[in-house]
Amino acid sequence: MRADTVRFLLLIDADPAERRVVAATAARAGWNTLGSPSGEQVQELLGGPNGHEIRAVLVGRWDIQTGPALVRALRADRPGLPIIVLAEGGSVGQAVEAMRAGASDFLVRPVAPERLLDALAANADRRRASGELAPLSEKMAPSLALEELVGGAPDFRAALAVAAKAARSRLPLLIVGEAGSGKETISRAVHEASPRARSAFVALDCRAVPANIVDSELFGHVAGAFPGAFAERVGKLVEADGGTLLLDEIGDLPAATQAALDRVLATGEVRPVGCNGSNSVDVRLIATTSRPLPDSFDAGLAERLSGTVVVVPALRERSGDIPALARHLLARHTGQPGIRPLSIGEDALQVLMRYGWPGNVRQLSNVLFRAALQCQGSALTADDFPHIALQSRFTNRVGDNAGDIGSAATSAALAGGQSITLWQADGHLRSLEEIEGDLIRLAIGHYRGKMTEVARRLGIGRSTLYRKLAELGIDTGA
Repeated sequence: MRADTVRFLLLIDADPAERRVVAATAARAGWNTLGSPSGEQVQELLGGPNGHEIRAVLVGRWDIQTGPALVRALRADRPGLPIIVLAEGGSVGQAVEAMRAGASDFLVRPVAPERLLDALAANADRRRASGELAPLSEKMAPSLALEELVGGAPDFRAALAVAAKAARSRLPLLIVGEAGSGKETISRAVHEASPRARSAFVALDCRAVPANIVDSELFGHVAGAFPGAFAERVGKLVEADGGTLLLDEIGDLPAATQAALDRVLATGEVRPVGCNGSNSVDVRLIATTSRPLPDSFDAGLAERLSGTVVVVPALRERSGDIPALARHLLARHTGQPGIRPLSIGEDALQVLMRYGWPGNVRQLSNVLFRAALQCQGSALTADDFPHIALQSRFTNRVGDNAGDIGSAATSAALAGGQSITLWQADGHLRSLEEIEGDLIRLAIGHYRGKMTEVARRLGIGRSTLYRKLAELGIDTGA
């Protein structure tokens, strides 16, 4: 989603004070809020002047009697609209009920403002290629040890070997991989395998925090440090003292924050915003990124992070791992309350192997979770993955007829080749901008960054190519 795009949050909550609080929180991340005291006004708002700018729905109070019907009605009217549910004292059973009705995510009250913003970003930000379901399935499952991570591909095993060695160190660690490839899972496994396992593991998604408050999130602040700072706040670095701090997408930190973080790592001293003093901390930093760190990234921090780097391969590059991984993930999901034990058939595994998985392991997990909730039989079959089966027919060879595309896509996916996905999970076409961006990325990778050759093969001039790179926000790492 472009930064200048107007986006609205539809908030359904009977408490006007609660609507004001949520609206103020959402505004910090650039959201406008349309409030409704009940589901009765929802259709009017969806069809109103701002209806087309509604990018997410938040159901502020979960009522087991009326909630499922409300979610089903929203899902029927706007199939691709993210629906986030808040519940008092929520349980896995309530979460499953909400997900069965069609909810995208489930939060338990009281929810911290940062967690709410994380959920909005994860569900509504188109830069995240999940395309199926917010990672509720991940929140319900326990952390895995490094030796429990499933995958036999050489590149994946090599990444785990580096991670296992790094777990014994206290030095910063950088994990590189596409969105959904398992960077946070590996981060948690490294923490669990380290001497710090009994201490805190604290995570911060640098994309989900507005630049004007990220210093407060990371370093903390004292009361009165800035307008709205009514009370002292402990930052993530202090929360993680003695343990591990995970900074997801560290490249999105502002330059000044990068430099300040480098000083903390060098001195072990954290200075909260607005404070003249400092706090001593002992924190092991794990950072992740899904793209090369920009040239403008702080040199000192970049040097610290470059000491140990784990490169996680994309799922399409290890498609042979999909059957074992699918069975493993399905077993974890069906071990949760409210979900029946299920197996998965070979026909279903073939469908999964043919798909390009732009959202990687996270998307596979979410697809399996959704299928497990909706399955009526004792085993998942190809019929339980209609959108995946449809999309897999239209990958890798854009512009050919459907019959030819099917066999070509199968060969490419089974071989771990690159692909371009034309369809969203709801069966609608992706935007031309998204498809064009994927095609340019594929060409840059295929021709190893030789931009003259990329432009020639795409049939455009170099100046046009670089303009498109800027418009699409594609970083070539050059």
